[in-house]
Amino acid sequence: MVKLQKSINKRSSGVLLLVAFVITFGSIYFLAKNIKDLEGLVASWGIFGPLLVVLLYGALSVTPIPTDPLSAISGALFGPIVGFIVSWIGNTFAAVIEYFLGLGIRNATAFEKRKKNLPWGLDKAPVNSACFLIGGRFVPGFGSKIVSVLAGVYGVGLWRYTWTAAVANIFGSAFYTLGGFQLVTLFSRI
Repeated sequence: MVKLQKSINKRSSGVLLLVAFVITFGSIYFLAKNIKDLEGLVASWGIFGPLLVVLLYGALSVTPIPTDPLSAISGALFGPIVGFIVSWIGNTFAAVIEYFLGLGIRNATAFEKRKKNLPWGLDKAPVNSACFLIGGRFVPGFGSKIVSVLAGVYGVGLWRYTWTAAVANIFGSAFYTLGGFQLVTLFSRI
């Protein structure tokens, strides 16, 4: 029975990894081929444009591509208020997807059983702490993605994770959407 469980865990991990790679490279390819058409596409969708952008945040969540430029584009496309709301909802949506990816890793690897064998006291990492869940998202680069996946792997409750991600995303969304809006304003004067 133990051998069967290990075989299932290895197979699940392999499938999860394959799906992540396909989604990652598919998303990168799609964005690279269609980046110039994105603005026109979003504008042509009218009221559904913001929904398209929120779904794009979700697609980027499983890739190494940061969503910060998309937040700036949201500010440029929709203005500071609607752009902020789209960015905030989109980033929180992406964070929840990343959390569920971490939960999948937790289940596929039987993390709870292996946690006690982690080096450097990582089994006692304060991943459930609101300070970690909010503050870790401000680490430049992949901080927010790492926090999201770790929260899933360590089994942080969904409600606690979601509200801390939403609070942290307020600041990033405001910064990038206002920046994107101001860049459009600046360049329109030149």
